[in-house]
Order: sequence, then structure tokens, then C-alpha cells
Amino acid sequence: MAHSHTMPQLGHDLYLSYMGAETDLKFNHGVDLPGFASYPLLESENGRDMLRGYYSSLIELAQQFKVGVIIDSATWVANRDRGAQIGQSRQSLERLNLDAIELIVQIREQHDDVPIVLCGQVGPRGDGYAPEELMTADEAENYHDEQIETLSRTDADFICATTLCYPEEAIGIVRSGKTFGKPVAISFTVEKNGCLPTGISLKNAIIAVDEATDTDAIYFMVNCAHPDHFTHVLADEPWFHRVKGLVVNASRCSHAELDEAVSLDHGDPVELGAQLADLRRMFPHLSILGGCCGTDMRHMKCIAEQAKAVIP
Repeated sequence: MAHSHTMPQLGHDLYLSYMGAETDLKFNHGVDLPGFASYPLLESENGRDMLRGYYSSLIELAQQFKVGVIIDSATWVANRDRGAQIGQSRQSLERLNLDAIELIVQIREQHDDVPIVLCGQVGPRGDGYAPEELMTADEAENYHDEQIETLSRTDADFICATTLCYPEEAIGIVRSGKTFGKPVAISFTVEKNGCLPTGISLKNAIIAVDEATDTDAIYFMVNCAHPDHFTHVLADEPWFHRVKGLVVNASRCSHAELDEAVSLDHGDPVELGAQLADLRRMFPHLSILGGCCGTDMRHMKCIAEQAKAVIP
């Protein structure tokens, strides 16, 4: 079955997204992930099998609940600075970015009974929770061009930049995507107060990106935060209608607390699913839902089951 490069997740049908593999591997399976990067797993058959396991589990849930799935490549921090910290060269990063997409392309080819969208994931240049050196939009574009150019040569349907914490980096990534002809979605992370780690409100960050890029981002998301941290800032306003997805943490802990954690806070999977279902009921345009840090397939099942029941 040929897959056209459309963006079916832009409709109202539910799509699942899972971004919690790193914490699950580290805390639940004892897998060492230097730099909190999962892309080095591509270098061993065992590692590739681990990644395939997450993708297969997600697809099985999508089959069970008759929803779609966004498969995110393991390339979140596969950029030059973050790669250099764990001994990756420009050449190895290019190869691993290409390999990561090839893996998810193969998985989609094996499942033509589920709507699957392939996402080339891009992450922040610095720490996703505590950015030290903020870039201008031009610097961010220049920096992220390298990875985005590589991803633009693949069959990824779009690029999503996740766990971003200030608008300038997002602006640079959106511009880079436009240069290389790949649609880009932007996902911000927020602190317990619903603001980005730099203090700007979610609303103002989204408006800033849209104004600087002529609304070129295909949509926005929030990831790596618990619903309690941002539900109070959501409003039925034009800026929030640009947000299509919520990929949430299991824990109510702050980013600082999560950084210090020696064990994983699984939260309450049933409650988390209910919270996301409530948000989908309130804001039916939210069509991409899923789990980030601390979540596993228990949480994903609760999210799928309860969110699907809200809007069948």
C-alpha cells in the first residue's frame, strides 16, 4: 500500500504519539543512555530490537482502538553539540539520522492496516529543561540546518521539534524546514506554572513563532509536562487552535525534580488517560495524544481507550 505524504493527523481522528522510551529504557530496563540519547541503540541489533518493540506496541494499540499513530524517529538529540558530548561525529550523526528513518519506514511497510505517519524528530541544542545559551532565530536556523537537511532526504512525512523551551529556537527550525522542503511541527515544554522554562507564556511563544514564520509550522504541541502544569493556561482562542497535540509526563514533578530523580514516578495511568480525554472533550481539535517521560504502554493504553471514547 502506497502512503501519500499527507498529514492525516491534521484532521480530527485520534493519533497516538509515544516519546517516553528514554525514561522507560533507563529506569525500567536498566539500559545506559549516555546523553539521554536513544539513537545510539541503532548501532546494535539488540538496540534496534528495543526500538522496534516500542513501535510495534504502539501499532498494536492503534489496531486495538482503531486510531492512527505517529512514529517518532530516535533522533531527538541527534544534533552536533549533543552528539559531540557522547563522541559522535558529523558523519556518524548523518548516518544514524538516516538509519533511524529507514527503521520506521520499514515498520510502516509491514503495517498497512493502521494509519501511520512518520516523524523525523529534532530536539533542542541545549538542555531541554534549562537552556543556558539562548540562540537568536538566525543562529538556531544555522545550527539545526545540518540535521534537518539530512532528514529532508528521507521518507519522513514531517519533522517535529520537541521539548523546545524558547521561541527563537523554534523559529529557526521552522525556517530550516521550509528551506529543505519538510513540513515542521513545534512542541514546547512548560514548567509547573504553564510557562516555558525561559518564563514566556505558551500563548506568547506560539504567537511569536507564527508571526516570525508566517504561520509556516504545521501545528504546535506541548510535551514533557503533566496536564496539571498547563491545563489552566489553555483557552478557546485562536493561538490554542494551533495546538494539535499533548504528549504528557506521568509525573507531576517539576523538570528540576525529574532531573534529580533516582527512580521513575509512574503517576496514575488511568488518571492520566482521563485527564487527556477531558481535554479532548473540551477541545476537540486536539487529535494527537500520548505519553512522554515516565509513561509506558500502560499509560498509552489508558490514553487511547479513554480519548477514543470521547470522540469515537
